[in-house]
Amino acid sequence: MRLQTLELNGFKSFSQKTILSFDSPIVCIVGPNGSGKSNVVEAVRFVLGEQSMKSMRGKMGADLIFKGSKNLPKGSKASVAIYFNNSDKIFKFASDNGENINLNFDTVSISREVYGDGMNKYILNGSEVRLKDINNLLASVNIGSSGHHIISQGEADRILNANSRDRREMIEDALGLKIYQYKIKESERKLERTQNNIKEVSMLRRENAPHLNFLRKQVEKFEKTQELRNTLLVLYQEYLKKESVYLNKEKNNLDIEKEHISSQLADLSDKISTNEEMDSLGGNKKIEELKKVEQKLNEVRNIKGEISRKLGRVEGMIEGEKRRLENATEVVVISPEEVRAFVDDINNSVDIALSTNNIEEIQIVLKRIKEALSNFDKNKNSVNQDGDSQEIITLKNTQTEILKEIEEIEKQENLIKSEVEHLKSEINIAMEELRDKEREKFSLKVKHQELSSALDLIKLKEENLNRETEAFESEIKEGGVLVGSDILSYKDFSFEGEVERNIQQEQRHKIERLKIKLEDTGSANSAEIKKEFNEVSERDNFLAKELEDLEQSIVLLKQLIADLKEKIDLEFKEGIKKINKEFQEFFSLMFGGGTGSLAIVMENKKRRNPQYVSEEFESEDVEEDEEIILEPGIEINVSLPHKKVKELQALSGGERSLTSIALLFAMSQVNPPPFLILDETDAALDEANSRKYGDMLEKLSKHSQLIVVTHNRETMSRARVLYGVTINSDGTSKLLSVKFDEAVSIAK
Repeated sequence: MRLQTLELNGFKSFSQKTILSFDSPIVCIVGPNGSGKSNVVEAVRFVLGEQSMKSMRGKMGADLIFKGSKNLPKGSKASVAIYFNNSDKIFKFASDNGENINLNFDTVSISREVYGDGMNKYILNGSEVRLKDINNLLASVNIGSSGHHIISQGEADRILNANSRDRREMIEDALGLKIYQYKIKESERKLERTQNNIKEVSMLRRENAPHLNFLRKQVEKFEKTQELRNTLLVLYQEYLKKESVYLNKEKNNLDIEKEHISSQLADLSDKISTNEEMDSLGGNKKIEELKKVEQKLNEVRNIKGEISRKLGRVEGMIEGEKRRLENATEVVVISPEEVRAFVDDINNSVDIALSTNNIEEIQIVLKRIKEALSNFDKNKNSVNQDGDSQEIITLKNTQTEILKEIEEIEKQENLIKSEVEHLKSEINIAMEELRDKEREKFSLKVKHQELSSALDLIKLKEENLNRETEAFESEIKEGGVLVGSDILSYKDFSFEGEVERNIQQEQRHKIERLKIKLEDTGSANSAEIKKEFNEVSERDNFLAKELEDLEQSIVLLKQLIADLKEKIDLEFKEGIKKINKEFQEFFSLMFGGGTGSLAIVMENKKRRNPQYVSEEFESEDVEEDEEIILEPGIEINVSLPHKKVKELQALSGGERSLTSIALLFAMSQVNPPPFLILDETDAALDEANSRKYGDMLEKLSKHSQLIVVTHNRETMSRARVLYGVTINSDGTSKLLSVKFDEAVSIAK
């Protein structure tokens, strides 16, 4: 059994959750009029995606929701779920690219919910999907949207009343060709979208063409300058490499020379400083020593002079004393001159003592002063018995001592003179040596000056080298603007030999001339324009490729549509043959003879001709805007036994009903749907025809499950399960079920 259960909840009169199980080939649904039997059929229509509210006896989605009763509130939504057995994985789902994918579920559940605002929701095995997906899935098991699997009361002869084109669609649906129709419609929609995309892509290419041509000319112009740029790059590589080698070599040479001269200058400075320090220390020391000796000599000479003057005074005093004694009486008289001479002598001695720092000399002077005082005192009281007075004796003693002092002083003076001469000799020798050292120091200073000048020259060279280095770096930057980052490839350039500055200068002139040419061409913006050209060109190539793909898609879609139409045509014709065979059997069974058949007829149909439809406006010429095409349709031909009636319009109501039932049953036998719902299609049959109808049901039930809504006892007798629908006191439908096999066993 393919159909397993049907679950209703809040749908129309079924306010509560109601479940119908279909585990029998024929299930009948019975009940009084108005009980809600047909609501079960409409629930199946609803869950399988029916869009016509009229076929479900409503005007809007809210009409399908339980409206409430005295005891029950109004429902907020209605839902119906149907469950199919898919253990053989027959259900297929067509993806957007046309591939059929088997659903890997043992049970396929389809649910549909409708809300008070009319919004619908479709759910496939718990996942929300589109109505398109539901139709696609059902078409894979021959359940189409035309509803040939549901035949309701009053609609049994719908196929008879339909025009030939609608009749053809119903038969295509019954034959399982609807899935091909879906694919054709989908392909036609894709074809239309593709044609629109081609127009859009073509329009975009036309819009981009002027700008692309402008950019192409600019790029061609820049490509001409690329040769100049490549030549410039080659010149730059050699020039910059040689220049960098030259600058590095010059820098290293200057660093070595600068270090050598700086070392020599440091050594010379140390020598000059050492000589000056030694000369200053040695010469100053000798001169200071000479000054001290000469000062000592002067002091000795001063003492000698004082002593000499003292000697003169003493000798004068002796002479005076002698003259006085020659003329003197017994009375000792001291003249004022003697007193003054004595006082002067004492004062001179004191001055000598005060003028010297030598303690020994001061002691000698003090002793002499003491002796003079003693002699002066003795001279007052006595006179020499030999004729010399005591004063003269004292003076002579003093004279003798003074002479000794003078002798000592002269010895000391001679020693000091000798020392002075020795020092002067040493100073002369030192001065001679100093002059030699001065000459050497002068030579060192001259050398120092020469080295300082050389160092200044090196600094000047360094400044020039720094300027050349800055010019080198600036050249790299300028070159980078013109030739890009390839300018740094000079580092990998190699050459042999020495760098000649005159050749470098010539190379420099060539580079400058090329730079001027490149700047005149405006090459600074070439990268941006080339980038834009590449982008626009890539965009145009992409559009061209897309246009090509779209055109190829149109070819493939047209071919697919043609193939599908051819397949439909072939299978349709084969299906008509099979239907005619079954139709004839059922028709003969129903009418006890006669013939019934379907025939394919071609009808004229007007269709808009796309070649007359402008992109900006539509043609007003109807005759040119439309074309006449031939489209197949279906005619039904019948011939009743014992009657000459061959037109459908001439058949009675019962005959039309039997004809439509025979045709529908024949259609279902060719490509049986998993289930077939018959809603009171046996209402117009008499007892004899009811038995024939029941025989056909049993034959049909071998290929499809049958859900039959009926009041006919003959029809009920063919079912194994009977569902009874009644109306509760609260206005809701209630379901009762009876299984005949169990009922018979209970009855026994």
